[in-house]
Amino acid sequence: MSLRLGDTAPNFKAVTTIGEIDFYDYTEGKWVVLFSHPADYTPVCTTELGRTAQLKSEFEKRDTVVLAVSVDPVDSHHGWVKDINETQNTNVEFPLIADQDRKVSELYDMIHPNASATATVRSVFIIGPDRKIKLTLTYPASTGRNFQEILRVIDSLQLTAYHSVATPADWEHGDDVIVSNAIATEDIPAKFPKGHKVINSYIRTTPQPNI
Repeated sequence: MSLRLGDTAPNFKAVTTIGEIDFYDYTEGKWVVLFSHPADYTPVCTTELGRTAQLKSEFEKRDTVVLAVSVDPVDSHHGWVKDINETQNTNVEFPLIADQDRKVSELYDMIHPNASATATVRSVFIIGPDRKIKLTLTYPASTGRNFQEILRVIDSLQLTAYHSVATPADWEHGDDVIVSNAIATEDIPAKFPKGHKVINSYIRTTPQPNI
């Protein structure tokens, strides 16, 4: 099953390191990062899960829950978490899904046979509270993900969802944003009282509205 932006993220039940969960129940009303790992006890994955745990407060600040997926069993996950906590100087509290039957991996198209017939690639799904898929990223097994970029994307998506703006190339938190073209130029002052700039008929910018 190939999932695209705007599709509804499918529900599932799974055994995890925090017990059995229903995906919809666990993530109700939240933004979600669902990301997969090729295997337990692999060095790149270990750094990624450690970094995610270190950023716990940043995800909480964004009302975002994180779940990781691997095709290894839950007992293996528990042992791996001990290694992650020790080597990355952190405490992994978010759930690692044990996907031995590959139900979740196949539901979210995380196994790419030309890369590996058995292991999941490094997929990332960002899902909104409306359960719609907002972003997908796919990395090869050898390349660790940039979690600052994932946080940046969540910030951008939330600005779009709540404030009718978009973010330009290389945007960082605190930079000016682009006013949606659905808003007439004459209506900008009422909606964005911090001021705005008209660059041309279709590019209008304003200071980030939520700071």
